[in-house]
Amino acid sequence: MSDTIEKRLAALGVTIPTAAAPAANYLPFVQTGTLMMTAGQLPLVGGKLEATGLLGRDLDTEAGKRAAKLCAINILAQIKAATGDLEKIARIVKITVFVASTPDFTEQHLVANGASDFLAEALGDAGKHARSAVGVAVLPLNAPVEIEAIVELK
Repeated sequence: MSDTIEKRLAALGVTIPTAAAPAANYLPFVQTGTLMMTAGQLPLVGGKLEATGLLGRDLDTEAGKRAAKLCAINILAQIKAATGDLEKIARIVKITVFVASTPDFTEQHLVANGASDFLAEALGDAGKHARSAVGVAVLPLNAPVEIEAIVELK
């Protein structure tokens, strides 16, 4: 078999975790036709937030990028839980990156690159997507980043 998403992830040193269960009254993903929308994913590792706080006060841009990458990994975990196989991804259509940040922090787009760069590395052209990066006052559990995705499935 040729290059697969799982092989690319292994080469990147990434293991897809078990998908996080919903923390409230919502579904972790919804599929309509060939489109899947994920609920917002936090930078969880082993069920715990890897980082907390606001960008521009508690965390720098590099820490935000790492948190965004973890969110993207957790998006892949939700897709795998839903489909059973990451090869069913036709493409990541769009991600929305919410960055908890101080009013003077203006590098939300750079934080979002942590997820965008990872998805492009892991999925190749299928990982290239449209994106919004939005600064917000606070996120659930004091998470620094939350990302939701729209995914087209094969």
